[in-house]
Order: sequence, then structure tokens, then C-alpha cells
Amino acid sequence: MISPFINSFKATMQAHVTQVMFAVNITCVILPLFLLSCSSGALTGRGVAFGEENMVTPPRYSMVFIIHGDGNYLYHDSNGIARRADDETLFEATKVAILNPEAEVFIFHEKPRRHVLFFFPRRDGNFYYYRQGKLIAKESYWRDQGPSRFDPIVERYHRFSAEKHAEMVRMFLYFGHEIPEFGGTGYDASYKNRIFTIEELAGGLKHMTRDSTKLDLVVLSTCFNGTPHSIATLAPYAQTIIASPDNLHLSYFDLGPLERLDTGLQNGNVTAFATNFARHAFNRLTEDIQTAVTVAVYDVDSVQTYLQAVGKSYNHTLAAIKTQQPESLEHCDCADEAIYVTPEIGEGVTIFYRAPGFGRTKHKLNHSGWECWRLRQ
Repeated sequence: MISPFINSFKATMQAHVTQVMFAVNITCVILPLFLLSCSSGALTGRGVAFGEENMVTPPRYSMVFIIHGDGNYLYHDSNGIARRADDETLFEATKVAILNPEAEVFIFHEKPRRHVLFFFPRRDGNFYYYRQGKLIAKESYWRDQGPSRFDPIVERYHRFSAEKHAEMVRMFLYFGHEIPEFGGTGYDASYKNRIFTIEELAGGLKHMTRDSTKLDLVVLSTCFNGTPHSIATLAPYAQTIIASPDNLHLSYFDLGPLERLDTGLQNGNVTAFATNFARHAFNRLTEDIQTAVTVAVYDVDSVQTYLQAVGKSYNHTLAAIKTQQPESLEHCDCADEAIYVTPEIGEGVTIFYRAPGFGRTKHKLNHSGWECWRLRQ
């Protein structure tokens, strides 16, 4: 009677040992790969050494792309296929980098935090550096290293960037959700307690432009950042800013005009190029959607009079609404609030606007190019 029980017990233990050994063998294969992928921070290392011949020619253009993907960027195209807008933008930015042989291009893709085997965190940022249309460096990095979320970006920018010269045209493009003017917690889905506001973005630009020269063009492919406070905060670091004072569909601009800067920006007129870029984005958006489309170009020097005129009132409004519940607030055209209407409201702003095809503002004929806050009506 005991022998069958013992034999059954042995068979069960052998099967269990086999399963354990299989799991151990799999772990022995996966774990070294994981440790290898996390040990150095480099995905593929530098493709070309910086001292080689093809790095001698100084670039005419320098572009920095920050693509925020740590949030809800899933959408469905006209065929019902699910896509992630940040991945689409990464593809377009890479295309821009390859098609510009006279440029250096920095691409930072901020991704959600993931884990291997449920325990081991993976790096949640990918960095790509292109020069003369070629991939020179590709690294992964931790996005939460340092007091500021821009610390890893600034460090790599200065480590890889070419020496700046007077003729170089420098651009900075940010793609993501609305950058908060106050609060700012929860912007990153993976870091609920991390704070990100327009002031922190300005701090990142300050460290990137530490030679005290302004960026020629800053593009905010985000919703509701064409506000007096946002533009005033970024003004010390930019000559021209493109932003939307309204709800920008998918929060992504079309990057087509950037693909061949040797022809599109041949004359060096950044203001004209920015206007063309905004017009192109506007035309593309109005073809595809029925919601309001608003894209504005701000000449930073020319809008200073308006910013100074309304700055105190706008800051007072920001201080007051911080005590309100979010659902009681709404964005509005600054021209719809009397305290923000001054003779200078239209100076230095080129606005492309089309009213939505439905809703209470479908008959709105124009937009000032500035967005403000008010209590919901």
C-alpha cells in the first residue's frame, strides 16, 4: 500500500524539479540579456566616432525634438487601425533627421516605464543623435535621474552638440499634452508625483541656451499653450514661437516643412519659415477634423507690449483659479474677456483659425491668437 504512494510522490517531485530547472534555465538566458541591456545605457553605441572626417563640416541647422509618450496617445486612423501618436511622430522626426544632410538632430522619446519579469525596471527614454543624415549615437536612459526631468536631456545635448556659430539656425520642438501653467502633477503617467509645468520647460531651455543666445524657433505641439503666461515664460529663450491657443487635434503638427531645410529655409528667414510651417499644419488639420483649428506664430519681440499690458491681470487670474476645482474652469479666447483686450492684442501674432463645425462656437469668426482662463459659464 505504501509503495504506490511513494512512486506517485517521486513522480510528482521529478515533474516539479523539471519545471523548476526549466524556469532556472530560462532565467539564466533572460537575466544576462536584461543585465546587458541595462548595464551601459547604450542601445547600439555610437555609429561613427566624432573625430572622423564626416564630422568636420559644421551643421547649418540644429533641431531638438522632445516627444512625450508617457500618457494616452492612442488613436484610430480612418481605417480603424490603432496607432500611437508619439510613435508616429518619432517616425516623422527620424525622417526629418535623415533628409537634412546639413543638420544635427536630437530626438528624445519619453516612454512609459516598463518592467522585465515584473521586477526589473527598464530605461524609459530613448535618445537619437543624427548628423549629416546619419545616425551617430543611440542611447537609452532613465528619465527620473536628477532634480529636473530635463537633466538627462540637457546633459546629452551638450555632450553631443556641434560647436555653435552665428549662422546656425536652432530649433526646439516639443510634442505632447498641454503643458500646465500651474499644478503639473501627473503629467507623466509613470511618475504620478512628478511636477511638470511651463516653468520647468523654460528651465530646460535656459540650460540648453547657456551661451545667452536665443533659439531661433520654438514649436509647442500641444493644446492650449498659446497663453500670455506660457509665451512670456519662454520668451527669454526664443525669437519665434509656434503654439496653439486652442485644442490641437492629437497634439501633433505635420513635420513635412522640416524635411528639406536646405530649400525650405535657404534664405535664412526664420519668421517666413515659421509662418509657412504654421500654415501647412493648419491646412493639414482642417482637411482631417471638424473641431476648431487654431495655430499661432508669435514674434517674441513684437508681443512684449501686450504681455506687459496683461501680465499682472493674467497672473492674478492664475493665482485665483488655483483654489478652484478643475471642472469649474475653462479656456477661452482672451478677446472674450474685457481685462485682456488692449490695443496691442494683435501685435506680433500671425493667427490661422477655423471655427468648429459644431458646438456653441461654430459661428465664431476669428480668434485673437491668445488663450486665457475663466470660470466655466
